[in-house]
Amino acid sequence: MAGKNQNTGKKKAAGTENNKTVAQNRKARHNYFIEDSIEAGIVLTGTEVKSLRTGQASIGESYASVEKGELYLINAHIPEYAKSNAKWQHEVRRPRKLLLHRAEMAKLITAVNRKGTTLVPLEVYFNARGIAKVSIGIAGGKKMQDKRDDIKKRDWAREKSRIMREKNR
Repeated sequence: MAGKNQNTGKKKAAGTENNKTVAQNRKARHNYFIEDSIEAGIVLTGTEVKSLRTGQASIGESYASVEKGELYLINAHIPEYAKSNAKWQHEVRRPRKLLLHRAEMAKLITAVNRKGTTLVPLEVYFNARGIAKVSIGIAGGKKMQDKRDDIKKRDWAREKSRIMREKNR
């Protein structure tokens, strides 16, 4: 049948083959325990979208904050679009509103109200439809000993795989 939509209706997770990753917060999983993650839309201006499409963004120092019952992405760096007129340029580190359903928003607000949790952006990407999305993680802080334990586990897993490879030869 010509003209039929072939979409199966299945949702894809962040980072799959149809998503183009623009920026990742690689330190987030090192510095925090990520309890849960939620995909959120983001309100952007035209020059911000064009700058993101060129792959320029940094979310390493950013976080999400609840202000007046709405969620905002604070301190995310999206540089100015070089090919645009100065009149149309955006502010580089302005707070950007995040778009979520009410139930998801309530879940995040209650999570932030708990002691020791924060909202950390994990990834900025374009989904299969070309819409900019942010993956936000509900995170609890790690202490230095927790970080050391993670490094030890990772090193042991690497060493174990090396030993198994040598044994199978």
